[in-house]
Amino acid sequence: MIYHLLYPLHTTFSFFNVFRYITFRTIFASITALLICLIFGQWMIQKLQEMQIGQQIRDDGPQSHLVKKGTPTMGGILIILSVVISTLLWTNLSDVYVWIILLVTVGYGLIGFIDDYRKLAGKSSKGVSGKTRLIAEIIIALFVSMILYMKPGFNSQITIPFFKTVLPNLGWGYVLLSTFIIVGAANAVNLTDGLDGLAIGPVVICFVTYLLFAYFAGNVKIASYLQVAHVSGAGELAVFCGAIVGAGLGFLWFNAYPAEIFMGDVGSLSLGGALGTIAITTKQEILLAIVGGIFVMETFSVIFQVGYFKMTGGKRILRMAPLHHHFELKGWAEPKVIVRFWIISILLALMALSTLKLR
Repeated sequence: MIYHLLYPLHTTFSFFNVFRYITFRTIFASITALLICLIFGQWMIQKLQEMQIGQQIRDDGPQSHLVKKGTPTMGGILIILSVVISTLLWTNLSDVYVWIILLVTVGYGLIGFIDDYRKLAGKSSKGVSGKTRLIAEIIIALFVSMILYMKPGFNSQITIPFFKTVLPNLGWGYVLLSTFIIVGAANAVNLTDGLDGLAIGPVVICFVTYLLFAYFAGNVKIASYLQVAHVSGAGELAVFCGAIVGAGLGFLWFNAYPAEIFMGDVGSLSLGGALGTIAITTKQEILLAIVGGIFVMETFSVIFQVGYFKMTGGKRILRMAPLHHHFELKGWAEPKVIVRFWIISILLALMALSTLKLR
């Protein structure tokens, strides 16, 4: 909106030419989202407390988490509002990729909101049934994947990290792959959101990484130099990524240990869905497994734990799944688990960026 209002004035006042630069708008989208979270964060915590919207704790979870019962949740609403407002203010709204990723963010946020509401209404840790929620997620992801597949100029090739000439074309299979990535990313972030600040830290790190890839993919000269796929219009997604980075840092101000507020499913599902979508639109689909390695580890820890439990009639690989609970039960203090997972996430992000040269 600001871009459309002020950039046309550059013909009269040269100063306004600065609004054409994605880097400038990305920085201010990040600052805007951060300020919105910082300004309204405490107010939202108070309102959620007044409405008695508090976290429900699983009975089979770590006993140390029982003290968190009643902590305000659904803070993801603040993240979504900050991101949407900042994106609408600072992006070029004629870019279809912006609307696609906002659709996923808001759509998955709505699914998470309904799930959170059901938990609160029933005063239980169980919300919408897993099957119903999964179907809703697939519908949105499939719709978006088909739009991308049919969009002129968007190809169905996938980029394989470390190999610059290996670009398999999946055809219609790309729709299925992208649907799987969006749904998988959403649920992976949701599984990771179990400790104070554990999920939002890696989310911010992932979006900083994809901010760079979006900028590279959207610039034809840089894309050619780095030998990455050029996606016309993808550069505007850097502004969206910047907004999430700012909102994530602002939310972390209140979500850091000991947390004053939790993001809830409304936050984790929307952020995860957006992360999967950004990986697809920047043509760095497979790289998400490296960038979001923490989320992959958490997801597979649950899959292996459940599978092994069923096959062996009750035996476990880990003390508890997801993986962060295993380390808690081994005696690691919660802040130590969180910070170490952040460190791993930073290392994985650096490894992902190294693929630009290791080809």
